[in-house]
Amino acid sequence: MRLNEANVLYENKEYNAAKNVIDSIHVLFPYEVAVRKQALTLLRQVERSECERNIAYCDSLLPLYISELPDLIKGFVFEKNDDYDVIGNYIWNTMTVERNVERSYIRCGVNEEGEMYMASVYFGAPLNHTGLHLSISTGSYAETPAIPYDGGLNYRFKDSGNTTEVVTYKGDHCKTIANFVMFVNEKDRIKATYSGGRSFSLNLSDVDKKAIRATYELANVLNNIHSLENEKARSEKKIMILDLKLSDDAKVDN
Repeated sequence: MRLNEANVLYENKEYNAAKNVIDSIHVLFPYEVAVRKQALTLLRQVERSECERNIAYCDSLLPLYISELPDLIKGFVFEKNDDYDVIGNYIWNTMTVERNVERSYIRCGVNEEGEMYMASVYFGAPLNHTGLHLSISTGSYAETPAIPYDGGLNYRFKDSGNTTEVVTYKGDHCKTIANFVMFVNEKDRIKATYSGGRSFSLNLSDVDKKAIRATYELANVLNNIHSLENEKARSEKKIMILDLKLSDDAKVDN
C-alpha cells in the first residue's frame, strides 16, 4: 500500500520521496477519504521533521559565521540613527562621509542584513552621471545599468557653486562591479568611469580597493547569518502551525 510506503520513507528520513508518494495517493485514490486523511496527517509529520532538520542545520552554521564577525568588522564604523534608521550600516573607516567631503570617490558599505552597496560620488561642475564603468588595462570591465536621476538612488545638490552627485548601486547592480573588484588581480589598476553624463574618470586607490574587498567579505557573512536566522524563524513558525493541525487531526481520530 502506498501509505505504508510513504511511512517507511518518512521513517528513513527520505522526506522528498515520502511527499511524492503522498501526492500520488491523492491523485490515485480521490474517493478514499479515510486514506487521504491519513496521508494528510503523515504529510504534516513529514513537513514538521523537515523543519526540525532545517533548524538543526541553521543552528550548526550560525555560530561559525557569527564567530567570524569580530575580525571582519575591524576597520569598519557602524552607523545607525535610532530616530529613523531601522537597519544600521557598516562603513569602512576611510569611506565615512565626514572624511570625504568635497571629494570624488567610490563609496561602499553594507547593512546589518548583508546587503552591500556601492556609490559613485562626484564633486565639481555638474556631470549628471547615471552609471559606473570599471575597467583594467587588459580590456576587462564591468558596468552598472543606468540609474536615472530620481532624488533617491541618484541624487544631486549644489553648494557654494559646486555640485555633489551620488549614484548608489544595490543588489545585482552592485554585485556586478563588486565582483569585478574582488576577482581582478590586486595589482591591476582599476579605472572608474562615471557614465551617462559629461566625461569623468578616476583610478581606485589601493585603500579604496581594500575597502571594497573588506566590505564584500563582510557582506557575505552578514547575508549568510541573516538568511539562516530567517530560515530558522520560518521553520519554527511552521512547526507551531503544524503542531496545531496535528493536534486537530488527533482529536478527529479520537
